[in-house]
Amino acid sequence: MRWIIAMSLSAVSLVFVSGLAWTAGQYGPGAGDTEIKIGNTMPYSGSASSYGVIGKSEAAYFAMINEQGGIKGRKINFISRDDGYSPPKAVEQVRKMVEEDEVLLLFQTLGTPSNTAIQGYLNDNKVPQLFVATGADKWNDPKNHPWTMGWQPSYRIEARIYAHYILKTQPDAKIAVLYQNDDFGKDYLIGLREGLSDKADKLIVASQSYETTDPSVDPQILLLQGSGANVLLTAAIPKFAAQAIRKVYDIGWKPTHFLTTVSNSVGLVLQPAGLEKGVGIISAGYLKDPTDPQWQDTPEYKEWLAWMKKYNSSANVRDLFTVYGYSAAQTLVAALKASGDNLTRENVMHQAASIHNLKLPMLLPGITVNTGAGDFAPIKQMQLEKFDGTTFKLFGEVISGSGS
Repeated sequence: MRWIIAMSLSAVSLVFVSGLAWTAGQYGPGAGDTEIKIGNTMPYSGSASSYGVIGKSEAAYFAMINEQGGIKGRKINFISRDDGYSPPKAVEQVRKMVEEDEVLLLFQTLGTPSNTAIQGYLNDNKVPQLFVATGADKWNDPKNHPWTMGWQPSYRIEARIYAHYILKTQPDAKIAVLYQNDDFGKDYLIGLREGLSDKADKLIVASQSYETTDPSVDPQILLLQGSGANVLLTAAIPKFAAQAIRKVYDIGWKPTHFLTTVSNSVGLVLQPAGLEKGVGIISAGYLKDPTDPQWQDTPEYKEWLAWMKKYNSSANVRDLFTVYGYSAAQTLVAALKASGDNLTRENVMHQAASIHNLKLPMLLPGITVNTGAGDFAPIKQMQLEKFDGTTFKLFGEVISGSGS
């Protein structure tokens, strides 16, 4: 009888302990009952330092979430470090966050070169590289890189959208391309050629690349003008995009100018270049531009503006990248909430790949976030827009997928 009682008590104890473990949650590195560690690298210095506002905006959004009680009582510890837009520095910082800080995951690491440098390491170590802040096509490759996922529309899709518009409106165009000499810039060239199809060789008359260490792109703009092109696609980060806009205007060149989404911030690019110098520029969007008056009476804009004033007051309210950081952070919060008390790296990655029609308040109407086990491209829709000297005005329909 004593043996039976002892065994019964042991069984009860085992069930009780197991119940406590289940209640407490299942955790991977960087997660616990009170905290979730998230790692991030941003170019807070260097040629791409203007993107640093994205990391600061994400930190500001997580600060709001923490003030509201966190995610099921767990506060987000957002560890964001400067990589200077340097791949070796990104590798150094990411290794430190994984091996010393023991973060649960990496989120919104910025830049195609930097993410390329850390992708193998993170996948080998099965650490989520979630919602990276770059639109290179390579982030949608769940078969070969199951721990890496993009967020924004791919550069190739965007370039195909421009190509289709050019074919429709200027079928005999002479196209010049300014692009950054890495996977980021080359993806735009690839997408443009894909969109132009068999007419690419005839219509693209010139292309010039630049390095992020170049002092300016003025020489490249002069060479592109000399080609006789009447269409220009600028695939450049903000510093060089502003230079290109200014130079095109100053030399009196009047091409139909397409500016890629990575630099279509009014506050960060158009304003420094000179608002009057950007009139007529065409881009594509998926976020509500804070300079567009049509959003400013909506509840979603007012909620964003209130957040800006309270948590992100040092940032420029005309800067689209604050909307970008706000929206990307909301996507991660949705994935973490869906993970419940199972905050393992495997489950967070699974939840990130199981998003269906997520509506974010500052995405354009009709655009939602969707992922799947074989689909690591969360946002696939865009809409064309034209700069009028004050803001980008949307036109046409929301375009999905291939841009057709």
